Amino acid sequence: MSVRVVVADDQDLVRAGLVMILRAQPDIDVVGEAADGLEAVEATTRLRPDVLLVDIRMPGLDGIEVTRRVAGPGVAHPPAVVVITTFDLDEYVLGALRAGARGFLLKDAGPELLVQAIHAAADGDALIAPNVTRRLLAAFADRAPTGPSQPVDPLTEREEEVLALVARGRTNVEIAAELFIGLSTVKSHIASLMAKLGARNRVETALWAYQTGRV
Repeated sequence: MSVRVVVADDQDLVRAGLVMILRAQPDIDVVGEAADGLEAVEATTRLRPDVLLVDIRMPGLDGIEVTRRVAGPGVAHPPAVVVITTFDLDEYVLGALRAGARGFLLKDAGPELLVQAIHAAADGDALIAPNVTRRLLAAFADRAPTGPSQPVDPLTEREEEVLALVARGRTNVEIAAELFIGLSTVKSHIASLMAKLGARNRVETALWAYQTGRV
């Protein structure tokens, strides 16, 4: 099945370029576009895409507020949100992820990484541009008010391996290939990790790995 995507960016040329790249993929279907934050919320609510690709700076509502409204805490059946921006600033990344975003890309990331981020988000992964992943997680760790809690049930050796790769920004497909295990097995390990750590998403799982010195 095709991944259904809504693209939201206030710059017409940029939005047209993103749409063109995604529509060139046989398994991605761009079902809607939006030129500002309010349009993005409306289109996402009406069209119910699998993924919302949203710019961080837009008139009306910025990408962080859009993310909070369509995928924040308490939202039923939220889409996966991938934030894309020209601004590589910690507060944007942190704000987007805390609002519920599942991916974060810079606009110079290139078509290949853009497509990977869409698929990763649709599959439940959190893909963050590699050039900001380490700094982002370091920023999370620096701002954490207390030390990380330890799980009641210790992690298995395989879960430790999966955790390290999640913390390095690997997708489920990449983890499966690196560890020579099935994709469903990877998903099971990640679900177990999140349950043991009390993490709400992959980013919090990765943060725990950084805080405990595993990465």
